[in-house]
Amino acid sequence: MTLWPWWVHVSGIYLAARLVSALIFMAAALHQGINPWVQARPDYWSFINIWDARWYGEALRNGYPAVLPVNANGQVQENAWAFYPLFPTLGRVLSGVTGTGPEWSLTVIAMVCGLGAALVVYRLFRLRAGHPAALWGTAFFATFPVSAVLQVPYAESLNVLLLSTALLLVIQRRYLWAMPVVVLMSLSRPTGVPFAAMMVLLFLARLWQFRAGRGTGALAAAALTEPAPHSTKPHGTAPHRTKLQSTMLGRTVPHSAAQLWQLAVLTAVGSAAALLWPLIAWAATGDIAAYTKTETAWRGGGLVPFEPWFETGTLLFGPALGLIAPYLLVATFALLLMSRPVAALGLELRLWCGCYVGYLLVFLHPQTSTFRMLLPLFPLALGAVLVSRSRAYRSTVVVMFVLLQIVWIVWLWAWAQLPGGGDYPP
Repeated sequence: MTLWPWWVHVSGIYLAARLVSALIFMAAALHQGINPWVQARPDYWSFINIWDARWYGEALRNGYPAVLPVNANGQVQENAWAFYPLFPTLGRVLSGVTGTGPEWSLTVIAMVCGLGAALVVYRLFRLRAGHPAALWGTAFFATFPVSAVLQVPYAESLNVLLLSTALLLVIQRRYLWAMPVVVLMSLSRPTGVPFAAMMVLLFLARLWQFRAGRGTGALAAAALTEPAPHSTKPHGTAPHRTKLQSTMLGRTVPHSAAQLWQLAVLTAVGSAAALLWPLIAWAATGDIAAYTKTETAWRGGGLVPFEPWFETGTLLFGPALGLIAPYLLVATFALLLMSRPVAALGLELRLWCGCYVGYLLVFLHPQTSTFRMLLPLFPLALGAVLVSRSRAYRSTVVVMFVLLQIVWIVWLWAWAQLPGGGDYPP
């Protein structure tokens, strides 16, 4: 029996991972040349406050423009409306309380939220696996090649904290508690739309199960209405289940009518929250497409669903294979979701992963930033752990993730001007 509680294990793993990332950042900073933001060979704190961190700092200091900036052709230019408000708002509050600058405040919030996210991710994984597997899953999350972004002044750590909390509450069927979390999550990063899609599909699935399960016995329904209580046994043992629950293991736990109504309300709240930030941008600027125009300003063209994936595929693989590549990507991911290790994640987590990838396919312009945008797929970390119980396999994955972290930081975070100007964004 371990002498340390689970949160000490998780905190130790996460902080060790962030120390490794900090060392990689500092090593890369020694080779950072002239760039648009800081002097060459900057210190650690200056080095992590570049790229989009500057936009969050702009939103913190000056808020959001009432008039969208445009060029001579009337096209909307890059501006702060592309960056959701919760993160800079928290930074403004912390700066006001402590009297510190935006860079310090946003960095502290990101680091604290990253630790909180790791703790919640472990609790989420613990619902689907024992302590060792959940701990390894958290280690995969903490060392993922883009996990270094969790300690820089980006909103990813805040978003993952809120997203993992929302998923945890949904799985536990604490739908009313999930509502404010989902609203805040939708104001942290653009994950509201895929989360709303997930909730719609989950509601339809649970409604069908509710109607199909009306013929089951009252005793079975009563025993299976709530998830099994958490185990009080040492880490690594299976959670306690009643005899009836054990004999019906693998069957979907039916919802009560009250739970179904709460799920319906959460679905409606999540759908409304997904539209909240675009509506705020419209109200503030008078332009109904203010948010969309701002987001697409970085790609230099309008929003055409799916098309950028075929354009990028053609660019990378040629005119024939490039048109097939997106379909192969979708088919591969579908097979991944149906694989045995990922199936163990349960309906909610698989629905989230599927809806989020669908959202990326519809709206994203694939580029180097796409790697960072894969972080909300963190539930797949547990699926990767469940591929094998081999400690050698799991340790190798962690080592490979750390090595790829070096690649991500040196290739994408460190700025080096391309021949045509600019650099690939992280």
